[in-house]
Amino acid sequence: MAFDYDLFVIGGGSGGVRAARVAAQDTGVKVALAEEDRYGGTCVIRGCVPKKLMVFASGYAGLAEEAQAYGWDVSNKGFDWTAFQKKMHAELDRLEGIYRSLLKNAGVETFDSRARIADAHTVELADGTRKTAKHILIAVGGRPVKLAIEGAEHAITSNDIFHLEQLPKSILIVGGGYIASEFAGVMNGMGVQTTQFYRGDQILRGFDDEARTVVAEEMVVKGVNLELNTNIAAMRREGAGIWVKDTNGVERTFDQVMFATGRAPNSDDLGLEEVGVKLGRNGEIVVDEYSQTGVPSIYAVGDVTDRANLTPVAISEGMAFVETVFKGNPTKPDHELIPTAIFTQPEMGTVGLSEEEAKAQGPIEVYSASFKPMQQSFAGRAEKVLMKLIVSREDRKVLGCHIVAPGAGELIQLAGIAVKMGATKEDFDRTVAVHPTMSEELVTMKTPTRMA
Repeated sequence: MAFDYDLFVIGGGSGGVRAARVAAQDTGVKVALAEEDRYGGTCVIRGCVPKKLMVFASGYAGLAEEAQAYGWDVSNKGFDWTAFQKKMHAELDRLEGIYRSLLKNAGVETFDSRARIADAHTVELADGTRKTAKHILIAVGGRPVKLAIEGAEHAITSNDIFHLEQLPKSILIVGGGYIASEFAGVMNGMGVQTTQFYRGDQILRGFDDEARTVVAEEMVVKGVNLELNTNIAAMRREGAGIWVKDTNGVERTFDQVMFATGRAPNSDDLGLEEVGVKLGRNGEIVVDEYSQTGVPSIYAVGDVTDRANLTPVAISEGMAFVETVFKGNPTKPDHELIPTAIFTQPEMGTVGLSEEEAKAQGPIEVYSASFKPMQQSFAGRAEKVLMKLIVSREDRKVLGCHIVAPGAGELIQLAGIAVKMGATKEDFDRTVAVHPTMSEELVTMKTPTRMA
């Protein structure tokens, strides 16, 4: 049977675009891609990129005071949301243009349209046009979800926060994951009175306990009103504000309420189950180790599979898909030891096992140092940083590295190489320290803080 394309990709985010471009460019196959919204997906348009720009913007709040401590005559006249927002969206437009150009230059035919699966080899566009393909790749990502409570329609999500006409004077952020905690820091840094509810005992569940505790404590020091073991029970619009009652019975009003209470795969109404593609209990597309669904011609990568929901992971899954299907080199995406940055304030970087996870697997040594970094200490700021290594007592391998510090994301990328290579504590010890730096603590900690 002759097909219109060798590959049809549904979804123009980072994973889909990379797979489409590399398949067309490196192997010469005929590729098409459909995207119903903006090219670049969650990361570029409503996720990593604008969020990081907002993190940068909010981080300048304390720098005027710090600069004065270092002898500079500067003043903080406040934050201009409108000016920043205009420049941020111009940058997103520029990046979307780059994504479109990359596809065009690689010879990928694009359709600005929603697409559904009609059968194992057929895609139907919004206007009813049908296109056939030998292989179909689904890379439609995920979306934020709101709590199922009355009045939830008055809340915003992470998709909406980039488009606020003006900064609120006060905001409630509901959730304890990295998105909620990152935006709590952002809003607080921009001068918004910020309250964060989390129903559990501590934010950033799943990350190392000691590290997330340091993050939470420092967020509170910086001014975030963090209320643990608290959730939202009811909400309604009252004039220009939103009235909220929490699970402890406290009532108050906020200018905005943001839900950061989870995400769901964008697998709805794609025709998947009708053609035999299995969905998991949360709507994720079920795939094997090679990202292949139960229908041999249909694959899926990225957040829609709900494996490791990170942009670089979606890209690596897309690359592995091309290697497997078009280069004759069966390749499984590697989901082990993924370095991760959480752009809270303070920032956190992590790779490998938490202390709690490692302890459950066998005897360990924990090396940890918490201190005030020179730059902030000199300026009289009370910020604490944490450097932490988890070491196997059996083979001396560093099982995990956790950093809470300015630039922790930059540091963990490099530490991640050593952990991925299987470096031992003695390998770290043999490395000469770079002095004076925060990160030198990673190679100068000689005595375990504790053993387990």
